Formats: sequence, C-alpha cells, structure tokens
Amino acid sequence: QVQLTESGGGSVQAGGSLRLSCKASGRILSTYGVGWFRQVPEKEREFVAAITWSNGDTYSADSVKDRFTISRDNVVNTVYLQMNSLKPEDTAVYYCAAARVFRSATMPESDFEYWGQGTQVTVSS
Repeated sequence: QVQLTESGGGSVQAGGSLRLSCKASGRILSTYGVGWFRQVPEKEREFVAAITWSNGDTYSADSVKDRFTISRDNVVNTVYLQMNSLKPEDTAVYYCAAARVFRSATMPESDFEYWGQGTQVTVSS
C-alpha cells in the first residue's frame, strides 16, 4: 500500500507561483512513478506532469510544459510540482497519484493505482 498526501495549494494572482508537494509513505518500489492530475467541476481529470521514482524521467502536458516543473526528493519520499506564471485556467483541484509503472507516455488515469485527497489551487485574474 502507498499513501499520498498533497500540500501547498492556495490562492494566488495570475502570474504568481505555487509549489505543491506530494509526500509518499508505505511500500514504494523503484519502478513506481508519480504524477499530478487536475480537475475542475464537471470536467474530466487532466494529466499535468509525471516523474519516475528511480531515474527522474519527466513527462508534462503541453499546456504546462514551459511553466510547471516536476521534481522529486527520494530522501524524503516527496514529489514537487513547481508552478510558475499561473493563469486563471490553472484553477483546479490538483491530485497526486502513483503508478506501479508508466505504461504509456499519455499517462491514462487507469495506470495510477494510488491517489491523494487533492489540494485546491485558485488563480485569480
């Protein structure tokens, strides 16, 4: 079992920055990957970024590629999402999720077995 706890959400004005954290606990294997997804009401959850636990390979959605950076600190079992140049359309609940292995670069939700409770990010114009 893997438990994921997000933190770092909040409210910020457009152009500002936030850093989300995802603390993982439990039995984390080296093959695992961790991703961030986001969801707004009445829309499907959207992939944002992901990173492999072992060698730090990263994947990002085109909509955030030049603004968001995912990283991890294996010592404290934490994955970070640094979000810069935030836009109102980035407003969403952000979820951290873990997959036993990344099967596809498209990062379908079905590959992710463990999920955090989510943290709200609100960007005002």
